[in-house]
Amino acid sequence: METAIEIEVRPTEIDVMGHVNNAKYLEYMEWGREDWYNKAELPFDRFTEMNVGTVTVNININYRKEALLGQHLTIKTRPLKVGRTSYVLEHIIENEQGERVADAEVVSVTIDLKTRKSVPVPTELARHFSV
Repeated sequence: METAIEIEVRPTEIDVMGHVNNAKYLEYMEWGREDWYNKAELPFDRFTEMNVGTVTVNININYRKEALLGQHLTIKTRPLKVGRTSYVLEHIIENEQGERVADAEVVSVTIDLKTRKSVPVPTELARHFSV
């Protein structure tokens, strides 16, 4: 399942170079992940009910093209791969012309909320990945 959200670049997201600050892309991708979880029927509350948390442990991001104030960007999110306790979501950010602005692979680990130790990826989450 691939999801997509659209945003407009705001003045507070621009740095001294006149384009979107690199750290903002991570925030855009976080919004994309939240949307993906919700559409997968795995909102934060559902993970809490399972006593599971998701922790981002690695982000490999490529900045491809600058994004500017007022541009509309599409953040696409899709499941890439799943392991025993970790999984990877891919994000692709495109501008209005369909040009790739940035892309990333985000590795997350599922943990037990009480012990704070890694646990197997719940079936409800794993089923969204092609094995």
